[in-house]
Amino acid sequence: MFEVRYTDLAARIGRLETPHGVVETPAFVPVVHPVRQTISPQFLKDMGFGLVITNAYITLKQYGDEARRRGIHDIIGFDGVVMTDSGGYQVLEYGSVEVEPATMAQFEKDIKSDIPIPLDKPTGYGLPYERAKEYVDITLENSKETLRVVGDTDAVWVGPVQGAEHFDLVEKSAMALDGMGFQFMALGSPVELMEAYEFATLARMIARAKKAVPSKPIHLFGAGHPLTIPVAIALGCDTFDSASYMLYAKDDRYMHPGGTVRLGELAYLPCQCAVCVSYTADELRALPKERRMLEVAKHNLHVLKAEVDATKQAIMDGRLWEYVMQKARAHPKLMEAVQLFASDEFGYLAEGTAAFKEKAIFFFDAIDQHRPEARRYRRLTSEFRSQKKTLMLFPEGEVHPFYSTRGFRELVKKFPGAQLATYNPFLGVIPAEISDVFPASHNVTARVERDSSNYPTFVESLKSFTANNNFDEIITVADAFMKQAMAEAKLNARVEDYSDHVIERL
Repeated sequence: MFEVRYTDLAARIGRLETPHGVVETPAFVPVVHPVRQTISPQFLKDMGFGLVITNAYITLKQYGDEARRRGIHDIIGFDGVVMTDSGGYQVLEYGSVEVEPATMAQFEKDIKSDIPIPLDKPTGYGLPYERAKEYVDITLENSKETLRVVGDTDAVWVGPVQGAEHFDLVEKSAMALDGMGFQFMALGSPVELMEAYEFATLARMIARAKKAVPSKPIHLFGAGHPLTIPVAIALGCDTFDSASYMLYAKDDRYMHPGGTVRLGELAYLPCQCAVCVSYTADELRALPKERRMLEVAKHNLHVLKAEVDATKQAIMDGRLWEYVMQKARAHPKLMEAVQLFASDEFGYLAEGTAAFKEKAIFFFDAIDQHRPEARRYRRLTSEFRSQKKTLMLFPEGEVHPFYSTRGFRELVKKFPGAQLATYNPFLGVIPAEISDVFPASHNVTARVERDSSNYPTFVESLKSFTANNNFDEIITVADAFMKQAMAEAKLNARVEDYSDHVIERL
């Protein structure tokens, strides 16, 4: 049903099989209104959106038995894969809907939805714990009733995970739905979190759901901002839906890779999609309102699809960490979220990160010490044991591996019998014997002045490496960073000042 082809961090490029074909994930899922859809579903299909989501509750109210007879694909005019929301959004907005969960489940089965969702009770954001728990329990009961009603089916039924900022409820919800046998999970209630720019809370919510169901595909409701897409994918979300492309267009909001901007603020259109090459900014603003809304919505769809494709390429290249960090710098609240990647709560990001990558990884600033490849290498060096009694530490150079350099050969002559190692602020101590192991042999580090107090992992690597080996003497060619780190680690060593010609001077 769900086959994973490539991974990086918790992101997955996969194949999701449904009754109406295969969907490649990660995928943005445009919301299609079953009655008043401005942009034709066929246009969406032609753009490359093979999966759309529509509202089964509105379809039931508007079409009733006609929808049962024709099927949802004919109703909305889309021959690709269709996901149906059973009315949870209306419940969130209005408190309830005039339909029972069993009736809604049977209707979604009757209209042949490929990826149907049971009628849930969204917790939203800011709900007191006891009320949120009540809503989670209602959703779980509705979901259990749904499976009883629909019985055997080819459709990919989705388990709606609720709980929002109450992370234990998120985990409870996900585990219960997994136990019921749902093939696909969907995280509810993120829209209000994103509207409040609570990206850190959203990240923790995703992480808790992934902890409960690490292998099953996960859908994220209401994620339609170009900045949130790479982060959501990196955290493990496989699909995400939104009507943002149209809602933003109605408000004259023009999407771009770094966010959105009011159309009235643009002197130029910084895009090369079919819309933007057809108009100047002034010409686009001058269009009649309905036509302008349509054109901006088409542009917004282009940006969303391009963002997904760029993220998928970053997965293929093994550069998703770099891409996410680049995107996070577009907004401080998003950077708050990615700073959480340093915590053990997000240790699961390492599971999908390759042990070796063909391309060198990049180290820029302090957050990069926590990327999975660096963590993995520091664990390796913590297990390294040397039989030598003298340790010679030298700053990492531009050439890798260390043992292939002229400097290494010179140090061997000057310090025969010593354990030679280089050091890197992100990787810690790098013994010469394993300096050819990824990523010690495959990294590019920005050469800037650093404060070791911002690199606790380096100080810990230095302390553990020296504590785990029985060196009688430690000699360190120390730059300013290393001198500060040695003081923090309380390392007793003979210090040689760093210079470009330090080997000759020694």
